[in-house]
Amino acid sequence: KIWIFHGFYAEQKLVGNLASVSANERIKAIQKMPETMKKKREIRNKVLEKIGKKSRHHSTQDSCCTQHLQGTSVSLQRFGSRLSECFHLLQLWHKALKIIGANFGTSVLSYFIFLKWLLTFNIFSFIINFSFITIPQFMAAEPNNLPFMGLELLTGAGYFQQTVLYYGFYTNATISKIRSGPSYNMQLAYIFTVGIYFVICFLILLFSMAKSFCRNVINPQAYSGNASKLLCTWDFNVTNEKAVKLQQKNLSTQIKEDLTEVSREVLNFSIMERVVHIVIHLFSWVASLGTALAACAGVYFLSINNLKLFVEGHKSDLEGQASMLVLPVVASLLNTLIPFFYSWLGHLERFQTPGHKIYVTIIRNIILKISIVGILCYYWLNIVAASESQCWETLVGQDIYRLVVVNFLFCLLGSFFGEFLRRIIGTTVCVSLGLPEFDIGRNVLDLIYAQTLTWIGILFSPLLPGIQMVSFSIVFYVKKVSLMMNCQPPRKVWRTAQMTTSFMFLLFFPCFLGVLSVIGVTVWRLKPSEECGPFRSLSSMYAAVSEWIKVLENYTASKWVVWIYHSLITSELFFFILSVIALIITYLYWQIIRGRRTLAKLLHQQIVNEGKDKMFALRKLQALQRANQSPS
Repeated sequence: KIWIFHGFYAEQKLVGNLASVSANERIKAIQKMPETMKKKREIRNKVLEKIGKKSRHHSTQDSCCTQHLQGTSVSLQRFGSRLSECFHLLQLWHKALKIIGANFGTSVLSYFIFLKWLLTFNIFSFIINFSFITIPQFMAAEPNNLPFMGLELLTGAGYFQQTVLYYGFYTNATISKIRSGPSYNMQLAYIFTVGIYFVICFLILLFSMAKSFCRNVINPQAYSGNASKLLCTWDFNVTNEKAVKLQQKNLSTQIKEDLTEVSREVLNFSIMERVVHIVIHLFSWVASLGTALAACAGVYFLSINNLKLFVEGHKSDLEGQASMLVLPVVASLLNTLIPFFYSWLGHLERFQTPGHKIYVTIIRNIILKISIVGILCYYWLNIVAASESQCWETLVGQDIYRLVVVNFLFCLLGSFFGEFLRRIIGTTVCVSLGLPEFDIGRNVLDLIYAQTLTWIGILFSPLLPGIQMVSFSIVFYVKKVSLMMNCQPPRKVWRTAQMTTSFMFLLFFPCFLGVLSVIGVTVWRLKPSEECGPFRSLSSMYAAVSEWIKVLENYTASKWVVWIYHSLITSELFFFILSVIALIITYLYWQIIRGRRTLAKLLHQQIVNEGKDKMFALRKLQALQRANQSPS
């Protein structure tokens, strides 16, 4: 009786304490209780009942104004909770990603998460460029008298040449609608918008890589075993039958991946088998590098021929415009067909784990695509920029536009020929092949290649991120439908916690850092065109900033800007000190990461040892009990 009374008193005290705190703190406290869901609901109902009694007791004493404020507060809380639920439901492709993860695992899901992340990147880029560059240009734009033929959607020439799509259309004048009102310097707006955007991209990429690295690589929960995932991850708020089945399937797939990682066997090969494997690996690497070299040579000679076609003056001719598509079609054809050859080499090498095969395929594809982009950048910066073209920046922008559009079309065709026709063949002609698997390495490198072209083209075509935004949205739905209809889940289930981190690292290096090098050479070294663009008649694009600083030196209020420019931005010592500080912070951060990871491993080992000791003691006790019960 004393024990029952003590429990009842403790529960009443708990209910009183919960009734006196705010709603958010009360919800969190109830969620953290080590009780069943039925018991938690009982405690919640008692707390709400007590709050209702208190409100009725004080209703005669409270004024009308106080009651109104309380009602308003409750209404605002309910509105905020419902609004947060609506934002959660409106999250981009949330349901589609859950379905993909449940059916195909985290390896395929990582591709679609990366695609969604790139889409948000381009939305952000398009908003910045359209707000600070394109909208002001509309105020000073002249009417476009060129006819629209329809082929411009593929070539980017003709009608589009005299629009805000390209660098050459933008003015170098100061825009001002009111004679005595404020003015807008297009030169400074153009270079500062592009420069600040790349700084923000640099910081976002670093932050995203660090966040993904901490969550997927050094997460201490990775060493806590699978019992917590099996026993503690079910969401009891899910009541819909379809959602319950989807969550069951998702949890089952994650547990299979973790168990596969734990139970992975290391195969022991004989000396002869090892020699054969080494020879096959060497042959595959020689073949892949030779193919990439031949592709780069073909793209270079084809680009020289492309420049001759443009300079010879077939701009208005339909046949001349169609001939401009030869370079992007050949480049996209190489980027589409050669990765299938790399995938065949991966099957030939017979890697022990699917992850090893995917990473090797990604490395070969990144060598191919970055080499082709590097050849094109050399062609644009050293040959096109020195040509007799009236506006070489617009020519570069048109080349990149065609590459982006044609690459998008080949991406769609790759889904048709690489997955749909492969399914038809595997189910009707050659049944032993079966359904195809989703090629993660090839598809991820297509995204990285497209995003690299977009970053390069921002300076020459400010609205290119808008085009990439539309193409990524279409690619998501096409790939999702193709995945569900044509592909099967991976035959070998495996865990890919580090996959997204690897994708971001590849996007940062070498792609983003290489783009910064191209943009830096263009802004600081190359001379802009004399007859087009916001930087016409200047020695370089960066000269606009130097002239602006000279103007600011005449104003006393702007001396601090001049000091920052001379003492920090143009100072090599400042960037050297900044680099040293960044290296020290990186080193300290890495040491903290290693410490956390080592501590997590020690704790996990301690838990395992304690579990083994308890299991050994339990078995010994059971053996003693059986011995005592035996008749002998």
